[in-house]
Amino acid sequence: MTSRGEMPRRADAARNREHVLGTARAQLAAGDDSLQLNTIARLAGVGVGTVYRHFPTRQSLLEALAAEPLEDLVERAHAAASHGDFLTALHDLLRYALTRILREPSLGPVLESSTNDDPAVENLRNDFDKSLATLLRGAKRENLVRKDVRPADVRLLLCGVAHALHTAPHTPKQTRTYLQILQSGLTPA
Repeated sequence: MTSRGEMPRRADAARNREHVLGTARAQLAAGDDSLQLNTIARLAGVGVGTVYRHFPTRQSLLEALAAEPLEDLVERAHAAASHGDFLTALHDLLRYALTRILREPSLGPVLESSTNDDPAVENLRNDFDKSLATLLRGAKRENLVRKDVRPADVRLLLCGVAHALHTAPHTPKQTRTYLQILQSGLTPA
């Protein structure tokens, strides 16, 4: 078994899976987020059945693409949650997360999905929310964050900012401005 609880694959199956993931990654990098499995099979030079065997749904493909970036984001969130200055740690985490979501187009849809196909990915997203909850609790105790803000709210708002920035070419200044608007919206009135 692998670290994510998957069964070991034959070498050719593992190569095909990685080739499909590479093709899907290239599609996303080119701005095509449709991830139509039949198209990916054609572009990867593998059979449609091969793609569906590894990734029965578009969501499962997105989750496979997002797994490593999500693991990294969760590690950052855990580190932030152990920081003493909750508001600074929250702002730093939001900045890092937004940068990561903008760089990894598969990450946003996985973070904003109500459920994930892969239990390991679902657990990672829940771990991210737990770390956010720790940061929010600490900042709320100091009256630095609105009392009604939940981890899922922050996660979804972060994805919304990323989506807004993805809709058109954006500058670093716009990214900072949007992030500051999000951060300001979290503070009590």
